[in-house]
Amino acid sequence: MNRIAIVDDSDINLVLLKALVAKLGDCEALLFQESAKGLQWCSDNLPDLIIVDYMMPDLDGLEFIARLRKVPGRGELPVLMITANDDKDVRYKALGIGATDFLTKPVDRMEFSARVRNMLALNTSRRHLADRASWLAEEVAKATAAVYAREQELLFRMSRAAECRDPETGAHIQRMARFSRLIADELALSAADQELILQAAPMHDIGKIGIPDAILLKPGKLTPEEFAIMKGHARLGFELLDGSESTVLQAAASIALAHHEKFDGSGYPNGLAGVAIPLFGRIVAVADVFDALVSDRPYKRQWQPEQAFSFLQQGANVHFDPDCVAAFIARQVEALEIRARFQDEEFPDEI
Repeated sequence: MNRIAIVDDSDINLVLLKALVAKLGDCEALLFQESAKGLQWCSDNLPDLIIVDYMMPDLDGLEFIARLRKVPGRGELPVLMITANDDKDVRYKALGIGATDFLTKPVDRMEFSARVRNMLALNTSRRHLADRASWLAEEVAKATAAVYAREQELLFRMSRAAECRDPETGAHIQRMARFSRLIADELALSAADQELILQAAPMHDIGKIGIPDAILLKPGKLTPEEFAIMKGHARLGFELLDGSESTVLQAAASIALAHHEKFDGSGYPNGLAGVAIPLFGRIVAVADVFDALVSDRPYKRQWQPEQAFSFLQQGANVHFDPDCVAAFIARQVEALEIRARFQDEEFPDEI
């Protein structure tokens, strides 16, 4: 059933137009003698067509249409204006503010029927197209989500592959990724950037895949020559990840290259300092070092969290970005909850 709102200050015109609508079949006429009430109803409800008179007191047809078009969802609603005025300037103005079509008084029954049927048919087609567009958008969103899920699975498995060759095996990638998101949130980064760093941070040490076991798994202190080889994992990780069209891999490449840079410029591989170090790299540096400090390693026992937080504070402006340190310490309660949730011996296979 098509609903047609008719707005006209004349009782006679309303009766006539209602009778014409009745002859169309499958149409319901809703009558409004006061244009303001008609506008309110059309704003609260969604008719299939509006028929509005031009000459009305208080709110004439032009103003009615102008206000209607400002209502969300009413920009494409068909509006048929009826007027006794054949002045072209009036019609041009009406078209400019959103009138769809015109009828001139006295209304011809055959012309009325033809124009109304055409406008209803066009409106139905428009709605079908809108519904199909919405359906297509949903299908694209589903397909995109599936591709994204596969990408995330691949990234996680690659991260685990690197960790399996590293003394930092276990829930380390889970914790430091979430620590990174926590810092990003406290720094007021966008939700998209928070999700991006959560997904990209686990790839920070992917370059360790290329480091010999004799160096990577050595329980004691590395020699200067061995450490020089170990430092190569940052650039190797960047080279493995760089050049992808994936925003996650692009972020991961930047993190892999930058997370061993130090705020005072004494880090590696490029000796960057201050804000020249990419922000994601500065964030991950704090998260990665904190988790390493509070975790058992073959060459050290875990520190108490308060010792690790103190170490971060002492390293602010030297090793770490002071803003990132302050952000992490401000969220230390949540950080400890993350640490308690993701233990080395058992953790979920998800980011």
